[in-house]
Amino acid sequence: MTVLPEERKNEILKELNKMGKVKVMELVAQFHVSEETIRRDLMILEEKALLKRVYGGAIKSVFQFEEPPFTQRTTVNQEAKVKIGKKAVELISNGDVIIIDAGTTMLEFAKCIENKKDITIITNSLPVSSVLTESLNQNEFTGQVLLLGGQIDPKQQSISGSLTEQLLNQFNLDKAFISAGGVSIKNGVSNYHLHESLVSRKMVEVSKQVIMLTDYSKMGVDTFCKICPLEKVDVIVSDQPFPEEWRSHSKLEEIDWIEA
Repeated sequence: MTVLPEERKNEILKELNKMGKVKVMELVAQFHVSEETIRRDLMILEEKALLKRVYGGAIKSVFQFEEPPFTQRTTVNQEAKVKIGKKAVELISNGDVIIIDAGTTMLEFAKCIENKKDITIITNSLPVSSVLTESLNQNEFTGQVLLLGGQIDPKQQSISGSLTEQLLNQFNLDKAFISAGGVSIKNGVSNYHLHESLVSRKMVEVSKQVIMLTDYSKMGVDTFCKICPLEKVDVIVSDQPFPEEWRSHSKLEEIDWIEA
């Protein structure tokens, strides 16, 4: 049965409200129309401020201005986050001193850490520290876990502030695993929250290697606070292949892109 254009747009919005994101290719298959038709629908809906187009699809426009609480985000793109987490664990070597940023992708990453020896993990995420503590108790890896001090954000379940930043100055870290609210060529890595962004920026500063974990919904998105330019990132682990539009930018050639 043929679906009228307005009906199709309404169905797209229903899916968006339910899942928090939509993918172009899935909509093409669902409605039996061309990619061009779906992209035009998304463009029209974006012009009405009903969504935000990103690489490969669209997300809710409200996410661009105010990020939902941590507990509401845990199920959004969860399958992609699990895949990314499993792949990112391969980058941890025995004896590493690493830091893990706050965020739901980082929680899935923390759940995947096992069979590593003598690693030190620092984090400013309450859920991540809880998961790692339990893993340590179960001997899933050996080493130690350090939770940074500072001001607790109950909605995002993270720790930040000047004390957190001062503590980070005391460390020399092998690898920083950071998250992002948005990733774009022009503005680099960004996040929604000022204080979390400042902590992430400090993590980048004190680490020898910067590894960003991001799913497709963050690509092409600019959020409130800049963390660092893309040139500061050494590795990106994503559920998507390297974006075609990035290939013409020489400054991105040094980034090691790993598809989960």
